[in-house]
Amino acid sequence: MLLSYFEHRKACRVKQEERRNRIARLPDDFHNPLTTEEKRILDLPVSELAENVRKGRIQPQASLTAYGKAALLAHKETNCLTEVMISEALDWAKDCNMDGPLAGVPVSLKDMLGVKGFDSSVGYSAWVGKPFKEHSAIFNLLRDAGAIPFVKTNVPITLMSYESSSDLFGVTTNPHNPDHSPGGSSGGESALIAYGGSRIGVGSDVAGSVRVPAHYSGIYSIKASVGRFPKAGSGTSIPGQEGVPSTHSPMTRTLEDLETFWRAVVKMEPWKYDYSCLEIPWREVDLQHKKLKWGVFWDDGIVKPSPACKRALQTVVNALQDDGHTTVSINPPSPYEGLKIASQLLLADEAKVIIGPIRFGEWCDSGIQQIRKWFVTPWFLKKVYIWYTRYIRRDDIYAGLLEGVMSEKKITEYWPIIARREAYRREWFDMWNKEELDFVLTVPNALPAVPHRGMKTGAQGAGYAVLFNMLDHTAGVLPVTHVDPVIDKVSQPTKARNAIEEDLYKMYDPVKMAGLPVGVQIVGRRLQEEGVLEGMKLVEAALRRRGIQYQLLKKW
Repeated sequence: MLLSYFEHRKACRVKQEERRNRIARLPDDFHNPLTTEEKRILDLPVSELAENVRKGRIQPQASLTAYGKAALLAHKETNCLTEVMISEALDWAKDCNMDGPLAGVPVSLKDMLGVKGFDSSVGYSAWVGKPFKEHSAIFNLLRDAGAIPFVKTNVPITLMSYESSSDLFGVTTNPHNPDHSPGGSSGGESALIAYGGSRIGVGSDVAGSVRVPAHYSGIYSIKASVGRFPKAGSGTSIPGQEGVPSTHSPMTRTLEDLETFWRAVVKMEPWKYDYSCLEIPWREVDLQHKKLKWGVFWDDGIVKPSPACKRALQTVVNALQDDGHTTVSINPPSPYEGLKIASQLLLADEAKVIIGPIRFGEWCDSGIQQIRKWFVTPWFLKKVYIWYTRYIRRDDIYAGLLEGVMSEKKITEYWPIIARREAYRREWFDMWNKEELDFVLTVPNALPAVPHRGMKTGAQGAGYAVLFNMLDHTAGVLPVTHVDPVIDKVSQPTKARNAIEEDLYKMYDPVKMAGLPVGVQIVGRRLQEEGVLEGMKLVEAALRRRGIQYQLLKKW
């Protein structure tokens, strides 16, 4: 055990020193203040930047320098970077495809994405010094499209948290408020993009891992359905986990950038780069002159949205109604049942695979620590605690969730859970048809960005996000407003419905959270990426007509 601990500490020192040296060895220009021209480059939408590169008005090296400097500034403030690939990117910039749809555009990548010659350690010290031997599918596609991958970004150890921290790389902070998380597991991406150190990046999402960071940090994202966005060749903490499918998905600073990036990736025919991608070309969807029906999912019955998050959702509903759209409150198939199915599938192995690489003495995310403690608790004590929770505390919701993850699932237990998942998907399918919905609106999470170490209890509030992973529905998040310490206070405290809601609301403090972003989630059916993008555009346009326009964080 001691040997494992010393190896862990050594790996942390080596990796952090490597990161410092990679930054220190960059050409002098990267350590100088941003110039007026570089600030102009950073303000350009992705489409205009690529067009300027294609026409020779901006050189790819100039674009990379501007974003490299901005990324280093973001890292200095938020600790968002892991692998600093800028030196290699200078060479990639020299031979980038000047005619590509992303010509000369720097792109950031979540730490797990495979880049030849670089680690994808995802916070595990045991995975240091094991660089990938091949580029991932998305890296190859981006390079062929003319883009310049230039940095990789921080994640939580195990990838299973709405925070982004590890012994290996430290804690990433929210650029809006350093006392709060930028989200996870794509939290390094959201911090970097919100700060302005990148305009577009690629994350992944198995339980809200691009949508919750977008909500926490005030940026845009669309979680793809399985098969729409390339993911082959990347690392993961739970290889082979398909019960709740994970997808790689884009994250951007603006909605315009999100559309540009999605179009560019699909234009490159990702099915030619990744065997798992479906051959679906970009489909034009025009909803600008149509009046749609939006189902509003106000409360999952487990954790009611905080006043700030409910206000953002109500603001969108009001704006859509003013534009002539129909909004109806919906009671979807039991979200509680959905959360139970998802948790049983994700933790079917008692989290052994994600915990396995953790060395003796290595810090682990507080949410995962709670899961570890539960699984090593003797079986009879679990039964006693569940009985106490159900009959003494009168909390059947929490008791039911604990009951579902009592122990490792045998294959004869696992297959029936998959069957329940499919039956549950059918219930949503039938509800969608019966209600004749175009989209569903809901919150991405019940709370704005949580304080650091908030995942000790906050991980249990994943229902609004993980539900749509389990259903494999396309879901987007866009920022709407910021927490207001007066408007968003809890006016009449009520008794929590269960232990999960009670624990989450202990973290809700609109005074400490003042100024943090608050987003809304727009959900479509499976493989409706183009439609969800158009739905997000309708929402943003409706808000602007009411004089509501989200203000991006501006650091220069």
